[in-house]
Amino acid sequence: MSTSARKLSLLEKVGYGLGDCGANFVFQTQLIFLMSFYTDVFGISASVVGWMFLVSRLWDAVNDPMIGALADRTNTRWGKFRPWVLFTAIPFAFCFVLVYTTPDLGDKGKIVWAYVTYNLLMMVYTANNIPYSALTGVISSDSVERTNLTAWRFLLAMTASFVVQTFTPDLVDYFGQGNSALGYQLTITLWAVVATVFFVITFATTKERVHPPASQKSSVGRDLRDLLNNASWIALAVMTLFYFVYLSMRGSIGKYYFDYYVDQQSIELFGGSISSFGVFNGAGQLASMAGILLSKPLSMRFGKRDLFRSVLLICAAITAVFYWLPPSNVTTIIGLQCLLQFIFGVTIPLTWSMMADVADLSEWINYRRATAMTFAATVFALKLGLSLGGALAGWMLDAFGYVPNSTQSEQAIHGIRLMMSFFPAVAFLLAAAALLFYKIDRHTESTLCDQLEERRRAEDPSGQPNTQTESTS
Repeated sequence: MSTSARKLSLLEKVGYGLGDCGANFVFQTQLIFLMSFYTDVFGISASVVGWMFLVSRLWDAVNDPMIGALADRTNTRWGKFRPWVLFTAIPFAFCFVLVYTTPDLGDKGKIVWAYVTYNLLMMVYTANNIPYSALTGVISSDSVERTNLTAWRFLLAMTASFVVQTFTPDLVDYFGQGNSALGYQLTITLWAVVATVFFVITFATTKERVHPPASQKSSVGRDLRDLLNNASWIALAVMTLFYFVYLSMRGSIGKYYFDYYVDQQSIELFGGSISSFGVFNGAGQLASMAGILLSKPLSMRFGKRDLFRSVLLICAAITAVFYWLPPSNVTTIIGLQCLLQFIFGVTIPLTWSMMADVADLSEWINYRRATAMTFAATVFALKLGLSLGGALAGWMLDAFGYVPNSTQSEQAIHGIRLMMSFFPAVAFLLAAAALLFYKIDRHTESTLCDQLEERRRAEDPSGQPNTQTESTS
């Protein structure tokens, strides 16, 4: 077995996974708590937040491909992508805390602060997460091993999700002692420190083994043209857009759903009281982690594309059922969420593994590899989906008459129920439809892996059999 296709050690899988574990201390707070923080604690309207989320993505159309191009062209003794994970760790933590800091400013000053700090965080997130994600494509050339790697990645990421979603509400109360602004700032500081440590571990425990073809010439324009001519990448990008519209809309509205619709606000558990919303999130994350374990065997049997599409359709149907759940039965609400998240968990590693497959397809067709650019362009679709989902949630909250920290009208409650059920379900249906145009099936996955590995063994800069060694840590 070649160096780039060998089995990965447990240490490297765990070390790699801790990078996304760290990133999810940021990502999950953005997904679940940022909208309600801005409207109910920071003090700006839902529609303003919605526009901020959407307008901020205009810069990402430039920033994401730029970071992808820079990462692809980075050459150090540590590799192309690992240094980005290390050197962005502290700025990432600093910007994360700034977003959840509430300064003593007027209404306009707060909006400016929110725009500046949110965009700084998203820029550093891009500089950290795109090179980190691209590591999936260069740690191993084996498609099955990549799926296994991403399964470990997301098991650890979901561990962070469980911790953040379950304990953030109670930690905010504990640290704030009635001052939610202080509670958020201190809670986020704790998460930021943990994330920084995990990024350092990822850098120290991973290696880069898959390298671009020796004869490849550097051209950002050619990289982008290769992507735009790759129908499977376009299908994956559109799927990713709607996939994250679902996650963002439903994630943003969950706290409102529990604060204003669900009757029971806390649950007695292990001799103490814990937020019902925390249990809803935490139990769902544990169910997702169980679902992730099925991702590798099911994708090997059915192929990533066909498995993904089927799961999206099932999850859309389950999500729609939330519209009819009564507010008095929190047990049923949490139970259905666990079922939904268990099935949904199967898809979590697949998106990122499929990005690496698309990079393989582009290399196979064009004799050029642009791993980070492929991931960057897809991550732009991801972030656009997150922003569009959040923007739609903010605009619809205002449209349905939501009033922060008040008793809500029937119309507002109806809107919140729709945003927990039918509206995100439609996004998943559109994501499933996009995969009809994704051409990399199970057979193509294995064929690409085998043929590219033969090509890499046959060629190096001198035209001799490839003897290129691993990047060293």
